[in-house]
Amino acid sequence: MIKAGTGNGHPTPRDNVTVHYSGWTTAGALFDSSVLKGAPVTLDMNNVIRGWTEGLQLMVEGDRTRFWIPEKLAYKGERGKPRGMLVFDIDLIRIQPPIKSRF
Repeated sequence: MIKAGTGNGHPTPRDNVTVHYSGWTTAGALFDSSVLKGAPVTLDMNNVIRGWTEGLQLMVEGDRTRFWIPEKLAYKGERGKPRGMLVFDIDLIRIQPPIKSRF
């Protein structure tokens, strides 16, 4: 935990989350960052790496946490993706429940 938030609820795997994040290899190479891009992103918890899904469920809105995610919970050696253990700093800005279908 880098900074404790003030939220009460935790996201579920069905929620959407708005986050700011930066990701590095353990060698210190930055490979992606919404912070450097200048805008947070909203993500479907079902469409992120498993390490994020597991870690974000431990957070509340306002938390900033650093996660060390092993390759098997990250990109699993997928071509074109960072390999090995990855390090992410994640700021959980907002939790949004899934939109219910009218049908």
